[in-house]
Amino acid sequence: MALTLYVGSKRYSSWSLRPYLALAQTGTPFETTTILLDQPDTKDRIAQVTPAGRVPVLHHDGLVIWDSLAICEYAAELAPAANLWPADRAQRAIARAVSAEMHAGFPALRRDMPMDLIANKAGQGHTAEALADARRVLAIWRDQLAVSKGPFLFGSFTIADAMFAPVTTRFTTYGVDLDATCRAYVDAVQALPAFGAWKRDAAAEPATRP
Repeated sequence: MALTLYVGSKRYSSWSLRPYLALAQTGTPFETTTILLDQPDTKDRIAQVTPAGRVPVLHHDGLVIWDSLAICEYAAELAPAANLWPADRAQRAIARAVSAEMHAGFPALRRDMPMDLIANKAGQGHTAEALADARRVLAIWRDQLAVSKGPFLFGSFTIADAMFAPVTTRFTTYGVDLDATCRAYVDAVQALPAFGAWKRDAAAEPATRP
């Protein structure tokens, strides 16, 4: 049962980090192949592995799945014992709702504070629109952590945490102010062994963006 996840540069590809963390949480063996972004051959290399022309993409025994959230959902079905969605129906619905909101929303945060896992850009990107997006993210976190008591949004790690993991890196890189509750959540996500492995790989990559 061969699983290969093709990802973009680990330093920059927020979309790739999400399914990587979800797959790692299942304990299912998988290989990761990185396609560096912003290179002369990037477009051609991506085109060889996905018709969508973007990473991440998962290959599984001839099946090709693109889109971060779709890959996370597939991981949840491959390994139901990993409990990548909450067991409670109401909490599962909320987890799906906040995951979908992250997947489709927050355009100013993405634009003005793009993921750069290694850089220190404290104070940059703090536009009014990006900070408004950040406030909404923090409100989601506080609401869910008040119910779950942490360390993750729904108690144990779920797809919702995978979806918000890149935002934790943005808040770190750009020095967004966090209260104690949200800081503890950021620390919990970034303490995951899979996150640490990803960050070490990212640190070894060349910087290709300013």
